[in-house]
Amino acid sequence: MAGSTFDADQRPMSEDGGQVIRFPTPGRAAARPVLAASVAVFRDGKVLLATRTKPPADQLWSLPGGKVEAGETLEEAALRELEEEVGVVARILGFNRHVEIFGRDAKGAVTHHFVVASFVGEWLSGEPRPGPEAGAVKWADPLKLGGLATTRELGDVLRRAHRLFTAGLSTS
Repeated sequence: MAGSTFDADQRPMSEDGGQVIRFPTPGRAAARPVLAASVAVFRDGKVLLATRTKPPADQLWSLPGGKVEAGETLEEAALRELEEEVGVVARILGFNRHVEIFGRDAKGAVTHHFVVASFVGEWLSGEPRPGPEAGAVKWADPLKLGGLATTRELGDVLRRAHRLFTAGLSTS
């Protein structure tokens, strides 16, 4: 494969030494959970949502976020993914909760397993825009999702994030 090498276990490696994780791998069970981070960004009482463009949550509304890279803190990953996916800059106010996302095939083998650290953030700059990983973006009422097709547990994540944000995590 162009631009990559292989380690002793024959896992593809990127040029900077990070493991390339393909998702999902048809016919192969997940070897281990993948660590990811997301952020519930608040602006004027609304939270930023984006639709995912890749499995397992293709076309579902969720928080911007993605995989943590080696040497990156969870907070750094959440903020980097936010800016890469939707062009928004924010600051982290605090940790919200973690979410585990996994699936199984017809035989019961684990096909994917993500552990997502979700944070609460405050918008600083940038207008949200769609891109390769965010098909659509919107500012939404965190307590009234109005029938949007969302990722599992998003409603609970947003209720908790809203409580934390309004309880004083914001310094503005």
